[in-house]
Amino acid sequence: MESVKNGLSAETLFNSQDGLTYKDYLILPGYIDFTPEDVSLETKISRNITIKTPILSSPMDTVTEHKMAIGLSLIGGLGIIHSNNSMDVQINEVERVKRYENGFITDPIVLSPDQTIRNVIEIKQKYGFSGIPITENGKINGKLVGIVTNRDFDFEKDYNKKIDQIMSRDLVTAYEGISLADANEILKNSKKGKLPIINKQGNLVSLMCRTDLKKNKDFPLASKDEFKRLRVGASVSTHPHDRARIEGLIEKNCDLLVIDSAQGWSSFQINLIKELKQKYPEIDIMGGNVVTADQAEALIKAGADSLRIGMGPGSICITQDTMACGRAQASAVYHTALIAKKYNIPVIADGGITNIGDITKAIAIGGSAVMVGSLLAGTTEAPGDYFYDNGIRLKSYRGMASLEAMEAGGGKRYFSDDQKIKVAQGVSGTVMDKGTIFDFVPYLIQGVKHSFQDMGVRTIAQLHEQLYSGKLRFEKRSLAAQVQGGVHSLYSYKKPIIGAD
Repeated sequence: MESVKNGLSAETLFNSQDGLTYKDYLILPGYIDFTPEDVSLETKISRNITIKTPILSSPMDTVTEHKMAIGLSLIGGLGIIHSNNSMDVQINEVERVKRYENGFITDPIVLSPDQTIRNVIEIKQKYGFSGIPITENGKINGKLVGIVTNRDFDFEKDYNKKIDQIMSRDLVTAYEGISLADANEILKNSKKGKLPIINKQGNLVSLMCRTDLKKNKDFPLASKDEFKRLRVGASVSTHPHDRARIEGLIEKNCDLLVIDSAQGWSSFQINLIKELKQKYPEIDIMGGNVVTADQAEALIKAGADSLRIGMGPGSICITQDTMACGRAQASAVYHTALIAKKYNIPVIADGGITNIGDITKAIAIGGSAVMVGSLLAGTTEAPGDYFYDNGIRLKSYRGMASLEAMEAGGGKRYFSDDQKIKVAQGVSGTVMDKGTIFDFVPYLIQGVKHSFQDMGVRTIAQLHEQLYSGKLRFEKRSLAAQVQGGVHSLYSYKKPIIGAD
């Protein structure tokens, strides 16, 4: 007897006349024969970039600067540095991420013996480290003569004293061509903090750090490039004055350029993608934002390596109400993913993610990963200081189309930065303290793994195969079903973790 299929295929569900959000449907369970630890969430977020945790942070000035990008990359995701700042500031933020962790650091900061302790302290304040190799000419490929670390100047009061007077000359080095594993062994056995790599002439060619060994052990999922540097993305606009910004970001090895536009189907973005792919074919570009198949296909044909999906679903976004334009987020993700699948281009579900279930649902309907703002705002790593209101610990969170953000430069993603009258498409608000992302994001990811187990799938690729074959089944939720599926009939209750219900 042929089994009866319960529920609907995604094709049937999303070809109804209604715009659907993540709250409007459930995924029916599958067969379980594995544990959550057997689930892999590795995913492609662009044509050439794969990460192990399907979460990207939104390029918002209250969400992503270097601390967020470093933290998220260490635990397997990717941070997108916002561009609501000067070109130099954004480039410096990207540089801080790329310098944070390396295997062989091929472009270390180098000083000369004639420079001073003050120069070392300035580098420490800017980049957060002070172990600096010293060469005769103060440049990479110069003859290595020493190294300076904290212990060399901790008790020095004269910051004008030359490095030549304090640097360590007793060096442990390795020769160019050594394997990463052998270099690691030298670092372990020498008990030194740094291992300069030199050529046969004694010239410095690269550097290794002991702290990186510990980071490699503590963060096995870390998102890294081929040189073992943490990956990072950065947002840019289509405005001509951002060309210099783009060049600077690429120069600092930014992994992913995200063209930041509320409505990405424009001649400005299409022309920019074509220009960049011709000039910098090696850099991956995320186009967007888009919500329809036509929009998606246009940017893919222009050369986009991935797509950012969403127009108005964010908690601080009022685009749909104000502009009467946009799309319900689940419908947007499904239909754009369907067309992007033809070109093998990943789509990133941006906005409307409020909990573990939303992450799972976004991926289950074709998303390769999610981009989140409010979910990460309020964490320790998000920009801004905590403050208290009625005893509740809070951080500020604002949309990039809020009047406050646009006054600081955010209007360029809405084509309004040079307009006298600005129409807000976002608001400013506050979010509660969520603690560090090193606790919060692993909690979310463990929940997603449990969701995958309930659906009976071990990988995102397997989930997408079942989605498009019709094996994955869905059911629409009435308002009563949504109420019943949440917490109800209690006098009071306590959420396990804020923002993760």
